[in-house]
Amino acid sequence: MELILEIAKLTIPALIVFVTIYFLMKQHSETELAMRHAELQKTKTDKISSITVPLKLTAYERLALFCERISLNNLLMRLPTQDQSAASLRVGLMMAIQQEYEHNMTQQVYVSENLWQIIKLCKDDNLVVINGLYEKLPENASAKDFANMVSSYLEQVDGMTPLQKAQVAIRKEAGILLN
Repeated sequence: MELILEIAKLTIPALIVFVTIYFLMKQHSETELAMRHAELQKTKTDKISSITVPLKLTAYERLALFCERISLNNLLMRLPTQDQSAASLRVGLMMAIQQEYEHNMTQQVYVSENLWQIIKLCKDDNLVVINGLYEKLPENASAKDFANMVSSYLEQVDGMTPLQKAQVAIRKEAGILLN
């Protein structure tokens, strides 16, 4: 009986030490694993950011260029008005806007939904202005007459146009990305 008591005196403290060390090592391993996982996630996030940030900035640049290219003044400078009818200029303006939009449509992947809606509204507003002004022209109006009407309209616009609002929204969102 004394032998069992002596073995118990030695075994119980050893078991307590073993269980304590086991749980401490287990906790340390879990903490180490969690730290490595967090470090891996951070590295992964940094790697993704290093790829996506330049893509997003390029998208903002392209959308800013899109806004410039579909501005009615810039369109009128690019499209010929000599020896054309107002109807053909109207079609040319609308096609140019639609082509620019289609060319930049993929940029919606990199910008917020709100910004993309603003871009779409900007495009649609230009189409509405073109159609509205065209309807006010006499039937046999020339492209020069139509271009003059568009220019007059643009001079009379008060406040920010949807195009200018889109440009401000692009700059704001790009600024948020850079901060």
